[in-house]
Amino acid sequence: MRDCLSPLPPRRPATALPEGAVDTHCHVIGPVTQYPLAEGRTYTPQDAPVSDYLKLRRTLGIDRSVIVQPGAHGFDNRVTVDAVTKIGETARGIVVVPPETPLETLSEMNDNGIRGLRLSTLLRGGSGMEGLPDLARKIEPLGWHILFHLKEANELVDLAPLLRDCPVPVVLDHIARTRGSDGVDSAHFRALINLLETTDHCWTKVCSWYRLSNSADHSDVAKLAQKVIAARPDRVLWGSNWPHPLLFEPPMPDDADLVDEFAEWAGPELTRILVNNPVRLYGF
Repeated sequence: MRDCLSPLPPRRPATALPEGAVDTHCHVIGPVTQYPLAEGRTYTPQDAPVSDYLKLRRTLGIDRSVIVQPGAHGFDNRVTVDAVTKIGETARGIVVVPPETPLETLSEMNDNGIRGLRLSTLLRGGSGMEGLPDLARKIEPLGWHILFHLKEANELVDLAPLLRDCPVPVVLDHIARTRGSDGVDSAHFRALINLLETTDHCWTKVCSWYRLSNSADHSDVAKLAQKVIAARPDRVLWGSNWPHPLLFEPPMPDDADLVDEFAEWAGPELTRILVNNPVRLYGF
């Protein structure tokens, strides 16, 4: 199990983000002396406590945040729930739970700012897609959504009918894991566009594109991002993915550069994606 890099110190981007901007995908990790890491995890991250994230938030000009339970903490959601509680009304959270989790437990989390759960086919120590039917029925009364974290983009082709019939909103993380080299005509990217265009409950996040790109300027992923924005600007979200877990070798991305890149891709839709869309989905 490999040790991750630490994020770079934050600096201010050239882009002035709109008032009320929401970072819909960030993680708080540790300190591990208080929140132990899960056994059998995929990676070993450095501590990235809520105080460090708030420094990033202030520097970038972000006003609200959605904290996603990191795979390294497994089913121990205390790190995420406590971070949301500490930040207060300007934060929401996404947890990772086993399918047998009682509704009472989820209701308590809802009272503490949690608004959805994450299923992953990539990370060990969490829930995979086998928990989807039971969990979807369980969270429907809470108004939650499910965040899907795919290991491979081609999984979406077979998963799409299940997502289309899902009774709760679904969010496909990281542009559904489509790589820049896959291109806009790949079967899985076409499946993503089809879900966005033909449903109202399917969303996608544009985040951590540095993992998906084969070009130094990320121009290959820019085409994907601009395609989903053009297809359904009211169902696209943005996230920093701070502290960028699962990066083991330099370079570590600069968060200010990522903000400026996305602002260029989003163009006139920036306020809708950073403010209007997440306010609707997360209930800010």
